[in-house]
Amino acid sequence: MVASPWFLTSETVAVPGPAARVLCFPHAGGNPRTFLGWQPALRDDAQVLAVCPPGRGHRFREPAPGSLAELADGSAAAIALAATTDDRPFLLFGHSFGAALAFEVARRLDGIRGFAGLVVSGCSAPSLLPTPRVVEAARLEGPAFTEAVGFFGGLPPEVLDDEAVQELLLPHLKADFRMVAGYRYRPGAPLAVPVTLLNGTDDPHVSAAALDAWSRECAAPPDRHWTDGGHFYFEDRPDAVTSVLRPLARAAAASAASAASAAAAATRPDAEYVELI
Repeated sequence: MVASPWFLTSETVAVPGPAARVLCFPHAGGNPRTFLGWQPALRDDAQVLAVCPPGRGHRFREPAPGSLAELADGSAAAIALAATTDDRPFLLFGHSFGAALAFEVARRLDGIRGFAGLVVSGCSAPSLLPTPRVVEAARLEGPAFTEAVGFFGGLPPEVLDDEAVQELLLPHLKADFRMVAGYRYRPGAPLAVPVTLLNGTDDPHVSAAALDAWSRECAAPPDRHWTDGGHFYFEDRPDAVTSVLRPLARAAAASAASAASAAAAATRPDAEYVELI
């Protein structure tokens, strides 16, 4: 894909001619670079591109988006532009806040060349968002906010126990929670691309019932995967995600190759016609 400030790739693992790409959206307050550690497990079947929005990481000087819709607009525009220069298929992956964002990006990209699927992790159906717990947490400040978001997991002990560290590290988390709290779902056409749901069996935030309404967002029933663990089930076991992403990337690449071959065959002159000439 075209070089863009929106995308981060592994600087240490070379991926020679990946068959597909996986664009990853982090959870609330998450570091996009975390996803780059998944590259070795995907080998040359797919290249990880971590999506870094304005106001985060190396883009910290840029104005941060004020809403999830604005962030989805910018992300989708960057991906669509990159897709015009790359004929390889791509998947979107997002966890929690990132899953809600990836869904909105998928709506904006549905039907463009190369878009092969959406993989959402740890997220209730969009029509159920924002959840009351997220709305309540977004209203809180200081230790009360830290305690509220601790319910979801993912905050290391050194953050939970040190207010100075919280003041340094939690602003992005608060901003993301407020974006989710301000999210307003709007019914739309079902996604044409395949949708895959990944969830931890012990996730206190996402129940099986909260996933049922995902079927309204998909032209075909979503493929469900359950794995041991809570909301951050993949924290110590990234293979819980990469073992799902890798075959999806292979399938997307095979489908794209088959379509390209069919298109090439359709443009070849008919053999009998050539003989007559």
